[in-house]
Amino acid sequence: MKILFYSTKDFEQPYLETSNFRKEEIVFIKEALSLQTADKAKGFDTVSIFAGDDASSAVLEALHKNGVRFIAIRAAGYDNVDLKKATELGIVVANAPEYSPYAIAEHAVALILALNRKIIAADKQVHQQNFTTSNLVGFDLNRKTVGIIGVGKIGGVLVKIMHGFGCRLLGYDIQENKELKEKYGLEYVDLPALCREANIISIHTSLTPGTRYMINRKLIGLMQRGVMLINTGRGGCMNTQDVIEGLENGHIGSYGADVYENERGVFFYDHSGKELNDPMLKKLLSMPNVLTTPHQAFATQEALSNIAITTFDNIECWKNNKLSKNELTMPAWQRETANFSEYEEL
Repeated sequence: MKILFYSTKDFEQPYLETSNFRKEEIVFIKEALSLQTADKAKGFDTVSIFAGDDASSAVLEALHKNGVRFIAIRAAGYDNVDLKKATELGIVVANAPEYSPYAIAEHAVALILALNRKIIAADKQVHQQNFTTSNLVGFDLNRKTVGIIGVGKIGGVLVKIMHGFGCRLLGYDIQENKELKEKYGLEYVDLPALCREANIISIHTSLTPGTRYMINRKLIGLMQRGVMLINTGRGGCMNTQDVIEGLENGHIGSYGADVYENERGVFFYDHSGKELNDPMLKKLLSMPNVLTTPHQAFATQEALSNIAITTFDNIECWKNNKLSKNELTMPAWQRETANFSEYEEL
């Protein structure tokens, strides 16, 4: 078996090499998957892609023509893959859905604390030998209301962390978690109520047609003046222009994001010294109450190791004609009756 890894980052390659327990033939390239790079997959039956790669309909057709029959996503999100087209072509797709909810949730907390206590400004200030604190006043997290949109694995970890700070916790999700309600006092409410009541709102949803631009001018208008917004989910869940408007008029007090709706081709690359041709991103980066990180929330040793192991386990399942619980192209009726293979994590 030959596996081509698109969009390989220098920090993840050692974890992928270490997790190749069965010594498959693997090739790493830095280029992202696109219509222009699909021909690099000639001779490979399997490719592995990342969140920023383009696996749209036309690209999948090109991969299929080149002999690709399996795609292993090294991420939880799969909004960049046309699953319907993949199913039509007979290309099996699997993701890595539970690599480390702690990594993402802890990064969200880091953004909250850094924004609230103005850590970036304080660091710059003291390096200029300015030790005043007049512009560094924050607020206690204790007794503040935190709204969590999307209370899955990651959102659930955030509930536990923020409970430790003594916060009141509101959740919005299509399913309720009984344990989180009983043990941590999580209150499930509808989205407008969450927006009205929360001092801090953290986004942890996947990107679907129903969640695209779910945070927009209308919902922002319901939020408390000075609200803190955090997004470590998907950039497309936020209408960035509406967020900028809220920041400019003071309705949004601060904004922390590890993702951005137009991040493809920007995040994960070094653009030092180059002109940034994105007015919205330039505006965000110029605002003192905005903290942006380059999609790094997943980048912990534990998460990278788990992603690598899961990626190769998914590949081995397909190679041996076994069903993986992470397969995304499986029909619903088949998933309900499937006897999933459980590869042992080595």
